[in-house]
Amino acid sequence: MQSRRYVLLLLTLTALPLSGRAADIDDLLMAAEMDDGRSVLKLLLRGVDPNALDARGRQALATAMKEDSERAFDALLSHPGLEIKARNAKGETPLMLAAIKGRLDWVKKLVAKGAEINQSGWTPLHYACSGPDNGVAQWLISQGADIEARAPNGTTPLMMAAGYGALDLTPLLIKAGALLTPRNAQGLSAEDFARRAGRERPQKQLAEAAAR
Repeated sequence: MQSRRYVLLLLTLTALPLSGRAADIDDLLMAAEMDDGRSVLKLLLRGVDPNALDARGRQALATAMKEDSERAFDALLSHPGLEIKARNAKGETPLMLAAIKGRLDWVKKLVAKGAEINQSGWTPLHYACSGPDNGVAQWLISQGADIEARAPNGTTPLMMAAGYGALDLTPLLIKAGALLTPRNAQGLSAEDFARRAGRERPQKQLAEAAAR
């Protein structure tokens, strides 16, 4: 019965013309911010565009993720018209935002909906390697994430892990085969990132790996 209701909801949402009225968008953003999943669904059923931006350039899904709004996140993700690969003003996708927050559950849901693990420039793996992780980086790698992906400035996921990430990330990437020698546009290696950040443990791990 529950699955039947879900199918009917999806069919209803698909058939609705999308509304871009400012008041409707503001209501959707407020519901997302307050984690009011029921109101989010009601607004979507009224035809409010889940991809629309408010006057401040905010989008509902990114707002829900910022506020850890679980019910709103799931409600928005259920909309068949949601642009899962859309980027915010900083060029970040929802998958990147989920990765940097260490939300493995959200990462898996977004990938299941079609979010791309590999892309040009900054990637979800870069973001996972600069946050609390919680298993996100390992899962992304298991799904084919490019461990040698280069950001526009040449930074690799290993550099991010060494300078900013959870302490178990550097050995994880080393074990996965990440190269130790690449340097970014500033001439910095992963070991340089660790040294500049005063992170002795990643620095030692990188030095030991280089000596092997």
